[in-house]
Amino acid sequence: MTKSFAMELGQQNIRVNALLPGLTDTKFASALTTNEAIKKQAMAHIPMKRVADPDEMAGTVLYLVSGASSYTTGACINADGGYLTI
Repeated sequence: MTKSFAMELGQQNIRVNALLPGLTDTKFASALTTNEAIKKQAMAHIPMKRVADPDEMAGTVLYLVSGASSYTTGACINADGGYLTI
């Protein structure tokens, strides 16, 4: 969807990008982060072996809303601690 919208809106100088966060310590994800069995299973796939802090998404978002990303569109940026499916 990100790439499709980027294609449609690029000529109007509208950039479309997506942040793909991994397991993050938020109220929404608390059902996963507070359940030790689920958290242990998730950690097996995250090379950094931890849950992200919401503030760790800020740098990527700041890049996407700044002029530094003026030539970036259609990008899906993973901020997921290196999540690997095995």
